Amino acid sequence: MDFPLAYILAEEAGSVDPVLLEASVRLKAAGVRLAGTVALPSAAEAGHPCETDLLVLPDGPQICISQQLGRHSRGCRLDPAALEEAVMQVQLSCTEGPAGAFLLNKFGRQEGEGRGFRDLIAEHLAAGRPVVTGINGLNLPAFDAFAEGLATRLPCEVEAVVEWVLAVAGETQLSPAVPEPA
Repeated sequence: MDFPLAYILAEEAGSVDPVLLEASVRLKAAGVRLAGTVALPSAAEAGHPCETDLLVLPDGPQICISQQLGRHSRGCRLDPAALEEAVMQVQLSCTEGPAGAFLLNKFGRQEGEGRGFRDLIAEHLAAGRPVVTGINGLNLPAFDAFAEGLATRLPCEVEAVVEWVLAVAGETQLSPAVPEPA
């Protein structure tokens, strides 16, 4: 079995978000119980391109993790308290039963420094559950150090994510056992 960690390198800002969002819809339809977060398109379209609303998988809540700093502000807009709220909500969703896969919109600076979703990623990897995350070039060195060269790079395509998750998870983790006909 492959190491259950994959990433999509963002060639441009926001390019991974719609891929992971659609992959989450397809995986859920395929019967995969998901944990993690995906970015929703509404925030960036309405204001600054770095504004991020996350959907906690599998079914919410929705959390804005950006500080409202004004249209012309520069630098990081991440609201660390809101990110920690998202982490807590994902942890709560995991108490409802084990996930078949973990999707994360972005392995960012917080994860690179040992905070944010890093522990949840490690827990899912330790359990052998597939993890897929977005990554940008700035955070790639920290991600590479975390992954120790074991992560699989996926193309920024919905089908690639869905196929990889299904292949790594295997049929036994994806759906409850169906009794054989008598």
